[in-house]
Amino acid sequence: MALGYDQPLYLMAFDHRGSFEKGLFGATPPISAAVHAGIVDAKNLIYEAFVRAVDDGAPRVGAGVLVDEEYGAAVARAATAAGFALAMPVERSGQDEFDFEYGDDFGAHIEAFDPTFAKVLVRYNPEGDAAMNARQTDRLHRLSDWLHERDRRFLFELLVPPTAEQLAQTGGDHGRYDREVRPRLLLEIVRAMQTAGVEPDVWKIEGLDERSDCASVADLARSGGREGVVCVVLGRGADEPKVIEWLKIAAPVHGFDGFAVGRTLWQAALEGFLAGTLTRDAAVRQIADRYLETSAAYAGAA
Repeated sequence: MALGYDQPLYLMAFDHRGSFEKGLFGATPPISAAVHAGIVDAKNLIYEAFVRAVDDGAPRVGAGVLVDEEYGAAVARAATAAGFALAMPVERSGQDEFDFEYGDDFGAHIEAFDPTFAKVLVRYNPEGDAAMNARQTDRLHRLSDWLHERDRRFLFELLVPPTAEQLAQTGGDHGRYDREVRPRLLLEIVRAMQTAGVEPDVWKIEGLDERSDCASVADLARSGGREGVVCVVLGRGADEPKVIEWLKIAAPVHGFDGFAVGRTLWQAALEGFLAGTLTRDAAVRQIADRYLETSAAYAGAA
């Protein structure tokens, strides 16, 4: 199978685990059966909203979900049965260093669900902890080879947290770091992964404020015979106007073809539902409307 992906991706992302447990349910391990059931129901609610949005006119081609096995197994199976794109995480939740959620059994879990994409979330700064970067790269290389040997696709979600030194250079201003430093680091990371034999089909990239930076990242991701590789924009929990701004910047760039957005779409509605200030139907409607707005913004700017 050729490297890359040839359709747009409009992913509703709700593979979060630790943030659901602690942030939404105030729970810490061991997770009780009642909290587990509550998280499963919350993820079912998000999927209901996603389906409603598609029924209400969100693009069917490219529509998909990013959901985990632990709390979203039923959603994953429903999405596959309905013909939606499905991405599922491989990484252990809530860790700064990428490692496999299921250890050496990661492959069996991928094969059990047969997702469109196996996804990793990686926090990597080339000027950060070199030993940790090396360990992560080794694991990512192992996963990349395993997937492509079996004609399976690889979705790489990349976060580039600043080092203390980098943040100091920008006066402690995270916005300046994002504009002035992170684009250069992104290119370094893509090159490093390619050199190490880590070959994503899709790069899931934090939003960039300049179209020229989007183009540089996409061009590098597709270089060296990787013409089918694409990038999508992640939301990073930003508010909806900021996410839509990032989408409109990236959408016209050759090599960008969609988004994977999570908390921006469902966090507020879920909080309202769990607090009892929103009915289930109202929460579903609110999430569906946000997905519709986001997909329309991207499609309209592409």
